[in-house]
Amino acid sequence: MQGTDGNIYGANEGFGSNGEGTVFQLLTGLGPFVKTNPLNGTVGTQVIIFGTGLTGTTGVSFNGTAATFSVVSSTEILAGVPAGTTTGFVTVTTPTGTLKSNLIFRID
Repeated sequence: MQGTDGNIYGANEGFGSNGEGTVFQLLTGLGPFVKTNPLNGTVGTQVIIFGTGLTGTTGVSFNGTAATFSVVSSTEILAGVPAGTTTGFVTVTTPTGTLKSNLIFRID
């Protein structure tokens, strides 16, 4: 699974008498991104945006349309889909840069 920090995480099944597995992280060099839940909705839908380093976020937009939002934690934002939004990427502006969603948010 790819984390919003850009790295790949996984686990394997354990072998031997204890059956313990291993959790691993693969540093890929990929940049961080944000992920939305759900991946689609209508105007007014409340969307959870997951990411890394979201504290101090100054802006959220859905395909360029500014949204109202609240920062829940350093890894979560709650935003409403604004009027006039069209299908496209979600962008979050943080103190350290701009993060873009890894998948397109679709307007129903």
